[in-house]
Amino acid sequence: MPLRLPFVAALALLAGCAAQPSHVPPAAPAPAPLAVPADDNLNAVAWSQTAIEHDLIYLQTYRDAQTRLLAALADPHWDALAKADRVVPADGLKPAVILDVDETVLDNSPYQARLVRSGSEFNEADWAAWCKEARARALPGVVEFTRFAARHGIEVIYLSNRAKDLDQATLANLRAAGLPVAGPQSFLGLGTFVEGCEQVGSEKGCRRQLVARHHRVLMQFGDQLGDFVDVLPNTPEGRKRVVAPYLNWIGERWFVLPNPSYGSWEPALFDNDWQAPREERRRRKMQALHVD
Repeated sequence: MPLRLPFVAALALLAGCAAQPSHVPPAAPAPAPLAVPADDNLNAVAWSQTAIEHDLIYLQTYRDAQTRLLAALADPHWDALAKADRVVPADGLKPAVILDVDETVLDNSPYQARLVRSGSEFNEADWAAWCKEARARALPGVVEFTRFAARHGIEVIYLSNRAKDLDQATLANLRAAGLPVAGPQSFLGLGTFVEGCEQVGSEKGCRRQLVARHHRVLMQFGDQLGDFVDVLPNTPEGRKRVVAPYLNWIGERWFVLPNPSYGSWEPALFDNDWQAPREERRRRKMQALHVD
């Protein structure tokens, strides 16, 4: 019996210890739900500004186009305008290339970054103020390509949906970035009047037809489908349908550049209804996602 007492006492002591609640730090409170969803454009802008892959895509596109340009110039039947835009025969006309400006030639990601940081959306006043700063940098590869074209007698024409009152600021920005600008006629902004052609919204068809009256277009460059062909109606199905006849031109006559930040692809997901509340537009975009 005396030999067992210490053992029993030890068991009792251990049992007593086990019965005592151990010290557990209080659980961290669950994070409060965000009043406003995280900015949908954050990753897109961060990728555009920091990912080397972004720059390599532009460099690859413009280098590839440059290797094909002289062959296109030498082929008198080569033309990069959609059927609806080729309003007069191209035979004997001066050669040209057409480039969109924003996110095709000039990098406006700093403006997008300002929107992300402020939590705001695009508005005309802030956009115009950014354009008038004339500080957008040229995107990789475009200066070399456009200078190569100009050296070979190919006119470089810029088609932009910037408002007409931004023409001078945009021309100054293009020149400051090192791009060739033959003169004011090389820039066709949103307010350009084209006799005999009725512009629909911001579509560029009338301006392409204006170029077509005087030039054989060798190549077109843009970050939006509307930079190549008018898109009516602007729905996912309509967009696929309008480009279907020209798929063989991609990478040969039409060169498409990436823009995950904005574009006509976005309103196509919510019936082009910019008057809808931001939350409703976001809900419609979420519905468009595929999970299988």
